[in-house]
Amino acid sequence: GGKGTQCARIVEKYGYTHLSAGDLLRDERKRPGSQYGELIENYIKEGEIVPVEITISLLKRAMDQTMAANSQKNKFLIDGFPRNEDNLQGWNKTMDGKADVSFVLFFDCDNEICIGRCLERGKSSGRSDDNRESLEKRIHTYLQSTKPIIDLYERMGKVRKVDASKSVDEVFENVVQIFDKEG
Repeated sequence: GGKGTQCARIVEKYGYTHLSAGDLLRDERKRPGSQYGELIENYIKEGEIVPVEITISLLKRAMDQTMAANSQKNKFLIDGFPRNEDNLQGWNKTMDGKADVSFVLFFDCDNEICIGRCLERGKSSGRSDDNRESLEKRIHTYLQSTKPIIDLYERMGKVRKVDASKSVDEVFENVVQIFDKEG
């Protein structure tokens, strides 16, 4: 089952606030008068990682707004971040003492299965990056930049791995086991 679907279920069951770095960037790109719009569009189209200052300022803004509206809402499920070393350093610098990473949920999925799912999604998503060329670029970026971050969190004992090639329900069962244990 797709990452978005799983995140929605986690929110429903555990009351987390879901923040998708990608969605925040896509929303900002559409926001009239955004100083970042065009820049974000170019990075996304090339399958590249948007500069860390932009992504973190959007994440922090969303977190602050959520907690301002309801101080109880202080558990966040951040999706699609950090994607590279630069992201991680920026996060550590900005969020030091403000937010604590309890664990990293890693959806492990075979490349071809993932490409197939994204191409399928592309038929209806209207996303400019749901095509084979952008997807190949994203996988290359992932292996080059994101995999080392997962490995780093792995060494800190913070990675919880889920086999994402299974059915939506099977994947969620696995996710629930992890969240129940981490509390």
